[in-house]
Amino acid sequence: MDMLLYILSGVCLLLGFAGCFLPVLPGPPVAYMGLLLLQATERFGFTVGQLVVWGLLVVVVQVLDYVTPILGTKYSGGTKWGNWGCVIGTVMGVFLFAPWGIIFGPFVGALLGELLGGKNLGGAMKAGAGAFFGFLVSVVLKVGLCGYFAYCMIAVFFR
Repeated sequence: MDMLLYILSGVCLLLGFAGCFLPVLPGPPVAYMGLLLLQATERFGFTVGQLVVWGLLVVVVQVLDYVTPILGTKYSGGTKWGNWGCVIGTVMGVFLFAPWGIIFGPFVGALLGELLGGKNLGGAMKAGAGAFFGFLVSVVLKVGLCGYFAYCMIAVFFR
């Protein structure tokens, strides 16, 4: 039974890493599920505190995944038009133009939102670049968390 749980947790970890880049898969929650599967084996014994903290980190990273492109737009001089464009571009990108839409959706949405709001092309491009940078920050956060989960699994497995 433990071998099946090891295999399933490894699959969850690999899917979690893929989910850091693919919008269809929620990366950190899937990788966290791998940790929970390992917890059910005899060899692994994460503390309740560890599992709770890791669960909270998953929630924070998932929220930041949607917030960082908007913050990138805001801090690069974007207005409400750019923020709403970023949100709409992200949603449309995920559902209509996957997988590339999740990468370029925030940028195009913020750019178009700013242009509709009356900004010049230079200011709109700056807001779009901020949205894209925010997206990259969210990817780095997700990969970092999934990498940490992988480290925890490997460290406990080989002790």
